[in-house]
Amino acid sequence: MSKTILIVTHSQDLHADLVAARLAAGGHRLFRLDLDHFPRDFQTSQRHAGGALHNKIRRRSEEHWLDMAEVGAVWLRKPGEFSFLSDELAPQELAYARQEAEHALFSLLYTLDCYWVSHPLALRGAQWKGEQLKRAARMGFLVPDSLTTNAPDEVLAFKHSLAGDMIFKALSDPMLGGGELEPEQRSNGGLGTTIVDDDMLGNVEAVGQLHCHFQRYIPKQYELRVTVIGERVFAAKIHSQDDARTAVDSRDMSAPIRYEATQLPDELRRRCVAFVRSYDLHYGALDLIVTPGGEVVFLENNPAGQFLYIEQLIPEFRMIDAMADTLVEGALCH
Repeated sequence: MSKTILIVTHSQDLHADLVAARLAAGGHRLFRLDLDHFPRDFQTSQRHAGGALHNKIRRRSEEHWLDMAEVGAVWLRKPGEFSFLSDELAPQELAYARQEAEHALFSLLYTLDCYWVSHPLALRGAQWKGEQLKRAARMGFLVPDSLTTNAPDEVLAFKHSLAGDMIFKALSDPMLGGGELEPEQRSNGGLGTTIVDDDMLGNVEAVGQLHCHFQRYIPKQYELRVTVIGERVFAAKIHSQDDARTAVDSRDMSAPIRYEATQLPDELRRRCVAFVRSYDLHYGALDLIVTPGGEVVFLENNPAGQFLYIEQLIPEFRMIDAMADTLVEGALCH
């Protein structure tokens, strides 16, 4: 009997929609768990009896339970805010309900002995930028001089040590936490990677309010987005210097810059895959800079980063198919 592929995400995830459609078209067994509908639209059961563990899940609208022993692969794609049968829970009731739902869910998921893209423990361990830079340097990547601090004098000393410009970039969310709020609650639209000018340095005492991340600005010839999906590697060459809007931060999608497929040198390809695998991840999206002198500089790895926009810009990549195939292949091995 073929194994079931479990996709854990939220209901508005287009990546999951397309991969699920690809799996369904191939006749593969699939169960999708949208966390923004959990536990409202789902029921789970975890029973220990006679030394054995029995886990199952179903949609409330269906009679059939999925035995979690039938799951061969999990794609832990994106989080979502839980919802409940009642929308009139008091604040403490809601807080408790969320805690219990999270505990029940991950008690269920953590027992799965299957192929993961990627396991929550691996994802958690892979997200810290400071550790990424240390690991990347150890594995042979060039990394930019960097500082994370909430001490204003450290910022001034770091800037003084640099021969060129210094940039600020968010460690976590370039939307500055806005992604967790409703649109009407947001006071700021976000901040991309920014060159720190004299006016900003004049307000350096603000750094004392919260930790900030600074790096030496690296001049660019172009950028690379290297996406590792299972055993497959997709390298996109981003001509970010073709437009002033993307010269510092290539994520400004209003600029019609060129994205094109490129082949990595074998050693760089192996190093990118090895970096992802070093965290026990089966997916990663690495951001690299190629300098005017041809040096490759590591910026970061996104352990659950987006890839659909890359396929839309470079249709030959067929990354949706690659993710579906990776999940199927992983499930066959478990």
